Amino acid sequence: MQNKLLTAKATLPVYDRNALVPRIVHLGFGAFHRAHQAVYADILAAEHGSDWGYTEVNLIGGEQQIADLNQQNTLYTVAEMSADAWTARVVGVVKRALHAEVDGLETVFSAMCEPQVAIVSLTITEKGYCHSPATGELMLDHPLIAADLRDPHHPRSAPGVIVEALARRKAAGLAAFSVMSCDNMPENGHVLRKVVCAYARAVDAGLAAWIEQHVTFPSTMVDRIVPAVTADTLDKIEQLTGVRDPAGVACEPFRQWVIEDNFVAGRPQWEKAGAELVSDVIPFEEMKLRMLNGSHSFLAYLGYLAGYQHINDCMEDDNYRRAAHALMLKEQAPTLKVKGVDLGRYAGLLIDRYSNPALRHRTWQIAMDGSQKLPQRMLDSVRWHLVHQTPFDLLALGVAGWMRYVGGVDEQGNAIEVCDPLLAEIQAAVRHSAEGEARVQALLSIEAIFGKELPLENLFVSKVTKAYLSLLENGAKATVAAAAGSL
Repeated sequence: MQNKLLTAKATLPVYDRNALVPRIVHLGFGAFHRAHQAVYADILAAEHGSDWGYTEVNLIGGEQQIADLNQQNTLYTVAEMSADAWTARVVGVVKRALHAEVDGLETVFSAMCEPQVAIVSLTITEKGYCHSPATGELMLDHPLIAADLRDPHHPRSAPGVIVEALARRKAAGLAAFSVMSCDNMPENGHVLRKVVCAYARAVDAGLAAWIEQHVTFPSTMVDRIVPAVTADTLDKIEQLTGVRDPAGVACEPFRQWVIEDNFVAGRPQWEKAGAELVSDVIPFEEMKLRMLNGSHSFLAYLGYLAGYQHINDCMEDDNYRRAAHALMLKEQAPTLKVKGVDLGRYAGLLIDRYSNPALRHRTWQIAMDGSQKLPQRMLDSVRWHLVHQTPFDLLALGVAGWMRYVGGVDEQGNAIEVCDPLLAEIQAAVRHSAEGEARVQALLSIEAIFGKELPLENLFVSKVTKAYLSLLENGAKATVAAAAGSL
């Protein structure tokens, strides 16, 4: 398979792959990482002589991804999809691919304890941090964390694996590495630092102090739309390149990476591949989380309920298009602290990206794990508006859309497959409440999502309730049309 991929109709890794050094261990070899951070490293190797390579690790699930990658001598394809044409790149910066449950945890720790490892990076989605999205605190009673604390030398959670690797490096007299989150969370480095240090304190106070002194947790803002890989995606990549690649991934042409420049053991020269290295990522993170991710979630829930399977389908409905654009500029942009960015242009660019007919980004995929996403994508903005006494009707409609979606039945009476780490709690709230106002109250009582104060804000409750009742009575299309008509 290696030779086949190296003959693909694509940009090929013509650099010396043997010269690469696995200086980064990455946890979470999913589609987004393949299409984003690894591409930056590939550009650096191909165009700037970088020797920074990756060891890829999946901790839980994704066994087939690692197996497919190893079958291909750790090569895989990234296809960029625009409305006009597709282009492909074979990425060659992965030196080694491991799975904790297949290759064994000791093999993973050996890789993380190699002296040259300078960075451990993560794309494990919000739920992988085992924290409460409402508070940012580690959930010590989380099943994975509780199990790891009983047996910290054989962890399964990402915080547990990172802390055990650092403990082993400390014991061996090795330097610490930086730990870099590339997940969509506000202050993702700060969240990661909190959960890692909280876990470490529960294991060994001395180790926790060492981590606090020697490890940095740079925050990042990542942006590239990468739809879930389907059989159709792989067929199109094969048509494009002439090679069947089960590890292939497709994405939009746009990519952005803003990185807090705070590394203890060096870093690649990412800026040469187009990344922005800054002292404070938070304003960029908030911009992306609220304007892009917030509008994405708005479209995902309300689009799915209306029968739109993909984001570009929503964009063909002028009311959805106008509502998403207004949400970005009227309700999200005013809450932001970012300087030097033309937010009107940014919003227009987002609408253009959403309209890309080649992407086929499923509303159902974006709707997953809403309990982890709502706080930073919508609720933080709602809190800002409550303080400043400004309108937030579209945000309230987005929250109501989530509530209607997690009810588990669409407008045609079909079951919705709701995927969420708090699914049991959400389903209990749905099951034990009557449809309507009582349902809103029951869902608002989930403290891990809404916190304690927000459900006591009468204006927020009344706006969400009004939007929810409209969704029940009139349906999503008509409710969004009414919201767009009042703009």
